[in-house]
Amino acid sequence: MKHQLPIIFALGTALCWGLYGPTLQHARAPGSPPSPPPEGWSPFKPYVGIGLAYLVLAIIGGLVMMKIKGDTFSFSGKQSPALTWGFAAGLLGALGALCLTSAMSTFVGKPIPELVMPIVFGGAVTIVGVHAAISHGEMKPMMAVGILLTGVGIVMVASNTPHGPAHKAPASETSAAEESAGTTNQSEPGDSD
Repeated sequence: MKHQLPIIFALGTALCWGLYGPTLQHARAPGSPPSPPPEGWSPFKPYVGIGLAYLVLAIIGGLVMMKIKGDTFSFSGKQSPALTWGFAAGLLGALGALCLTSAMSTFVGKPIPELVMPIVFGGAVTIVGVHAAISHGEMKPMMAVGILLTGVGIVMVASNTPHGPAHKAPASETSAAEESAGTTNQSEPGDSD
C-alpha cells in the first residue's frame, strides 16, 4: 500500500489525541469546578504540565530525529521556514491545547471528554477540508456532503456516547430489593415450582 506508513502514524496521532481529553479530566482538582487555591488548583496548572511535555518531547525528540535523519542544526537562511512555520504550527497546537483545557474545565461538575472530543476532531477534519478547498479554489460536491456527514457524526457520537460510569444502586438497596422480590414471588397465588 502506497500510504501505509503515513496512515499508521496518523492512527497513532488519533490514538494519542483521542486519549488526550480523557487523560486531561484526571488533572482536575478534587471538588472542581475550580477549587480555590490552596485546597485545589486552577485548570491551567495541568496546562503547564502539557507545555513541559511538549517542550521536552518536541525539542529532545526533534533534535534526536534530526540527527538520525542526517539533518543540520541550522535554522537560518533557506532553513528559516522550518523554524518559522514550525513555530506557527506549535502556536496553533498550544492554543488548541489551551482551548481544550478551557473546554474541559468549564463544565459544571465532572468534565465530559466524550462530548468535547468528537467536536474537536470532527471540527478539525472539517477545517482541514475547508482550508484545502480555499487553497485549491474548489469544493467538490461530495466534500460538502462529507462535511455535512461529519457534522451529523459529531452530534451522533457526542449524544450517544456514555457520559460517566453506569449507575449502580448501593448494596443495601440492592439487597432490600432482592429480598422484596423474593418475598413477593413466594406470596403470589398461582405460582408453581
